[in-house]
Amino acid sequence: MQDLKAYSVHMGKAKCAVDLGDGSERGEYVDQDYILHKLGRPHRSISLMYCYYPLDEQFPARISEAMKDAKVSFQWDYPYDDYFTYKGGLIGDTQGEPFCYMRDIRRHGQDVTLTLTIDPKVSDDHLIAIAKDLRPFGRLLLRINHEATGNWFSFNKRAGYQEVADFYCRFNRIIHEYAPNVSTILCIGGIEDLKATEIIMEKEFSQAVKETDIWSVDKYMALHWGWPYDVATKDQEPRSFSRSKVADTYALTKMSYRRFKEINGGVSKPMVMSEFNADGDVTGPYDQAEMVRTFCDLLKYDTEEWFSGFTFYQFRDRGRLGLEIEDPNNQNVGVEQPVMKTYKEIIHDDFFKPAMTVGDELSFPVKLRWGGSEDAEGIEIPLHFEAPPHFCELTFEDDSNLMIEINGKWFYKSPKARTIDLMSAFFEKPIEGEEELTLRIFAPPASGENDLSLEDGLTNAYQTIEKLPKLRVEYEPVIG
Repeated sequence: MQDLKAYSVHMGKAKCAVDLGDGSERGEYVDQDYILHKLGRPHRSISLMYCYYPLDEQFPARISEAMKDAKVSFQWDYPYDDYFTYKGGLIGDTQGEPFCYMRDIRRHGQDVTLTLTIDPKVSDDHLIAIAKDLRPFGRLLLRINHEATGNWFSFNKRAGYQEVADFYCRFNRIIHEYAPNVSTILCIGGIEDLKATEIIMEKEFSQAVKETDIWSVDKYMALHWGWPYDVATKDQEPRSFSRSKVADTYALTKMSYRRFKEINGGVSKPMVMSEFNADGDVTGPYDQAEMVRTFCDLLKYDTEEWFSGFTFYQFRDRGRLGLEIEDPNNQNVGVEQPVMKTYKEIIHDDFFKPAMTVGDELSFPVKLRWGGSEDAEGIEIPLHFEAPPHFCELTFEDDSNLMIEINGKWFYKSPKARTIDLMSAFFEKPIEGEEELTLRIFAPPASGENDLSLEDGLTNAYQTIEKLPKLRVEYEPVIG
């Protein structure tokens, strides 16, 4: 048994953060335990997509289910957007969707990005109620009426572009007043032509660019927008799909950032890509993986620090926009695609991993702080391995809720779990002989919510660790 020493460690921002879409009009939510085991690390944020059209008679039913016999030829031909419906707001149900998933995400050491399409005709009472819903969920990211310079979502069919932009500013101000823990994301078209000097609908959206917290564009290097109502083929006319050069997509994203900055008087804000992928319906599975890798290589080797992070859309998809394709016979089964291996290699690159800063030696009990996936104070324990282990496990005596990392692989410990088997950290990344490794422990809130009675409860959660868990390491089988 090793004589273990523990040190404080701060988890901070990655050079480029990685977020992941989980559920949309194209696929169901996949629980975080499965995703964590599949990918080996948590994300900065998990993106959920919901809609709020409370003035419609069908709401809060999902519109494709409420109108399942309707004849539509395009994904967005329903009266309102075919996302899962937001059950909070003035309806007041915060036990169901999306809140159950938001709790799952946060207890697994990730922040939430909530994409919400909203009827711009709703009153301030609705928006204030939504803001109050979001207060317990820490440093949440809220993307309001995304792709707002498009013409497919219902909010664009119900209001002119200036009204949509003004609605964004109205909701943004309400969020800042009633839920200052939430950061807002403005997702618009940006610059969409290499010869352009202005963003799409710059006049209408300039004020929103100035008032939002974060800038965003959605960029699919290839996309079949006609899915699932037709098949993308070489001779299809008119085409319901597109494919761009990776370098052009990268250049347009960077040009958009620079123009946002100019509109904002030369002052920079975080720039993200809230939906990113290449559609396998167009590229096939192999080019899809290669295009994703090429784009991320451009990010990694760009000496200009301008980009904060991207959201891969999405984990499991009924079409070909997922790391997994949903089995048509069983929505709970995913078929892994080649892009899964590529994506996993990308997110385990140091460029895309959160920064870790070691501090002073600790004495127990220790009070850990969870501000979010880019600001958390945990425990770091140096470990000496004499050889490749045959058994490696931690045993706890408490009800703590923890995220644990060793040899680059992360594990979740729920309050009910007592023993965590760490051996899978050595399956894909075995050690050869003697090696020094580091065990890290962080403590996100077990309930998935912050305690708002605390002075800083809007942005921080705390958990006291009385003592270290027991570590068992064996270097040979029990019976040789």
